[in-house]
Amino acid sequence: MTPLHALVTYVPADHAEAVLTALGDAGAGRIGNYSHCAFTAPGTGRFTPLTGSRPFIGAVGQGEQVPEVRIECVVEAGLLNAVVLALRSAHPYEEPALMSWEVNGHRS
Repeated sequence: MTPLHALVTYVPADHAEAVLTALGDAGAGRIGNYSHCAFTAPGTGRFTPLTGSRPFIGAVGQGEQVPEVRIECVVEAGLLNAVVLALRSAHPYEEPALMSWEVNGHRS
């Protein structure tokens, strides 16, 4: 059985499809005979770029609120590093917010 991780990230709404495609193409979201499986939900991202940042949206020192999409998917443990690299490559933010953790789901 292959251990799985849950992966969550937040992306500006107009970049969600590109990130979803990159995640699925890298192997995330494989469930049985399906690929590119994910859950998405709209929300609002809030952040303030600090000195030294190169913000994709907004300006240094000014708080921002952006329509974003939360993306959740599963990733086989052995693919996690490659999937995170694909996420970072497709994501427009300098520092995309992402998190992952092991889940009690296994693929045989």
